[in-house]
Order: sequence, then C-alpha cells, then structure tokens
Amino acid sequence: MTEPVHIVGAGLAGSEAAWQVAQAGVAVRLHEMRPAVGTFAHRTGDCAEMVCSNSFRSDDDVMNAVGQLHWEMRAAGGLVMAMADRHRLPAGGALAVDRDAFSGAVTAALRAHPLVEIVPGEITQLPRAGRWIIATGPLTSGALAAAIAAETGAEALAFFDAIAPIVHAETIDMGVAWRQSRYDKGETEAERTAYINCPMTREDYEGFIDALLAAEKTEFREGETAGYFDGCLPIEVMAERGRDTLRHGPMKPVGLTNAHRPAEKPFAVVQLRRDNALGTLYNIVGFQTKMKYGAQVEVFRCIPGLQDASFARLGGIHRNTFLNAPRLLDDRLRLRPAPHLRFAGQITGVEGYVESAAMGLLAGRMAAAEALGRDLAAPPGTTAMGALVHHITGGAEAKTFQPMNVNFGLFPPVEGRGGRRGRKDRYPAYTDRAKQDFSEWLATA
Repeated sequence: MTEPVHIVGAGLAGSEAAWQVAQAGVAVRLHEMRPAVGTFAHRTGDCAEMVCSNSFRSDDDVMNAVGQLHWEMRAAGGLVMAMADRHRLPAGGALAVDRDAFSGAVTAALRAHPLVEIVPGEITQLPRAGRWIIATGPLTSGALAAAIAAETGAEALAFFDAIAPIVHAETIDMGVAWRQSRYDKGETEAERTAYINCPMTREDYEGFIDALLAAEKTEFREGETAGYFDGCLPIEVMAERGRDTLRHGPMKPVGLTNAHRPAEKPFAVVQLRRDNALGTLYNIVGFQTKMKYGAQVEVFRCIPGLQDASFARLGGIHRNTFLNAPRLLDDRLRLRPAPHLRFAGQITGVEGYVESAAMGLLAGRMAAAEALGRDLAAPPGTTAMGALVHHITGGAEAKTFQPMNVNFGLFPPVEGRGGRRGRKDRYPAYTDRAKQDFSEWLATA
C-alpha cells in the first residue's frame, strides 16, 4: 500500500495540494494547527481561510497573467477555483468570493474525500522520513520556522504584509457614496455596480493625507526591519513616498462618475468591494495599513461617506516568512538538503492567493506522482504555472530574491511576432500559447 503524503498547513496551498494528491488516488494526512494554535490574522480553523482580501484578482484569461493562472487551475481540476466559482461575488472583471462560504466549502470537500484525513495539531519539527509538503504560508509558526532555518543553514527571509479593514455596509452613507465598477466593467448590472465609491475633493484628499501621515503606527520590534512586498504596501508607506502616490494608486478617480454630482470630477476616490454574499460587509480596496486601531477609526472616518462607519475588522500588519527558493528548492519544489520535503504556497516566494494555491496544486501532483512511482516535471515555462516555478527555482537572482506575483514579464517572448507590439497583440499571444502548452502538459501529467 502506498504511504500517505503528509501536508502541513491547510491554507490555500495546502488545501489544494491535499485535493490533488487525493484525486490522484493517494492517501493524504493534512496537518493543521488551527484553531487550537491560532494566529493574529485567522479567525477560524477552516481550510483555505482568506485573511487579507477576498479577491483572486482579474479573471480575464486573455489579457491578464493571473486570469491565465485561473484558467490553468480550472483545467487541472483545482478545488480552490471550483469553490471560488461556486461562491463568487459580483466584482466587475475580478474574481471575488464570499470568504466564509468559500473556506467552508473547501473544508467540507476535503472532509468528505475518502482519502483525506485532517489531523489537528502543530508540527514543530521537520520530519526526517516520509513524503511531506510544507505549506504553512506567511504565518509559519515560530517553532517550525526555526526548524526550517536550522535545516537550510540560513534564516528564512521575511518581509511585512498588511491587511485592509472591513466595513459594515449599513454604516456607509450612500447619500455621499455611489455604486459603480471602474469603467462600468462587467456583463451584468450587479457586476457593473459591484463597488461602492467614496469621492474626495482636493481639500478632502489633502486632509486625509495629513491625518494618515500623522497617525500613530505599529512599531517594529528591535532588530526587525521593514521590507514590504510592493503589491501590498501599507497606505501610509505609499503616502510617505509622495502626496500624490495614493491618488495615482488605489485612490485613482479614473473610470468613475459620481452619481450624485456627475458634472464634478472627483479628485480622488476610495473604493470598497463587497466581501460577503449577503452584501453586508465591504473591504476598503488597497487600504492595507499598519496604523494602530484607534488611529484607523479616526483616519478612515475622515473619508466622505465613511464618517459614521462601523468596522467589522480593522487592518493589521504581520510578519511574512518565505524561503530563498532559488537557492533552496529544485524544480520539483523539493528542498535541496532534504528532498523528501516539498514546499508550496507563499513560503516558496510566490505572492498572492492564486499563486499560492497554484504552487500547492503542482506540489500535490508532483508528490502524488512520486508516490505512484512516476516523476512529474513542472509545466513549460510558457505557461503561468511553469513561469512561476521557473522564477522561484532558478529564474530569479538568489541574492535579491523577493516575492513575486505572476505577470507576463516572467513569460518567455513569443517567437515570430516581429518587433515591438502593443499589449493588445502581445498578451493574447502569451495566453494562447500558454493554454496550448498547458493542455499538452496536462494530457501527460
């Protein structure tokens, strides 16, 4: 009888890995320390709990690299994408989900699978035998992080990640705010009105920036340095880079028309995105923060339309641990000093929900193939999954390695396109090639 594959961590990567292993006919033991051992960010013991945004970002599989990654995961029978599609919320061109229903559905599917056993309890040491996937994510426990550091001979790298606040919808002043997706994007009325927008005049914006810069922030402990992932910068860090940074970033007013004052162009706009199926909760888009709780309430209530806001969750900041993957992992996601250990998810140095789950999908398929006596290589580098694996296991420079979202810059150029072309021509060429190459890989995987 084939020995089971052990997976540590039931986040997005671990849950997807468990599903892929079980679907291949190999038994899985999925180890999860929650809820007995909690983290500052998690609220439940459910699998695949989403602790930051509720969005998987763009679902456009023609013009967007993350949309192509969605396509590949669906094609591979991914559990995360299946449950995301089942519990999606209107969000224009993005794939946003009801986070509680989504994680509940992933948990139920895994518990119902006859080859999956969810084992409660914390793993504090790296096992010396067996077949294991470590998918503990950015909030790897201190004991296990220390064990990984001891095994690799070097401390794991780390940066700081931040979480955006969530607002009770009934406390948003819709006499000031209005519903509209940017550029009215979406096929249905619900999608075209998926976001709530709070307008700002120049005076509002300048006052908000002043309050933001003056607010009391979370202090780092002695010896910690603040290295942030650029795709998830706290808003106050962005504001420190220049007073107009936010207005050209998450608060850009383009593609929006104030329904209450259509003749007036907002100087800046704060967007909120639906966070649950009931439409009772909205998260403030791009407003990750390290402000202290009291300061958050004071500063965010400076936003027109949120002057009476009640918060279901305030923002926060946490340490995000990841490996120097180009030095430590091979192209099968195995730890070079201990190849019985695979790693998956954000701890490998990918950034984002979808990227993490995709690495779980590959690690699970590779571990299952190995258990069944086969060797499975990663998809070609022309695919979204393959491009990510190539980047983290050798494409990136180890000395300067930092977490990375999937993007077309990781894809090799398309041959025969001739000269420099615009993205309207180049991006479909990338995704057409990726779909063909991924389908061919999948047929033999």
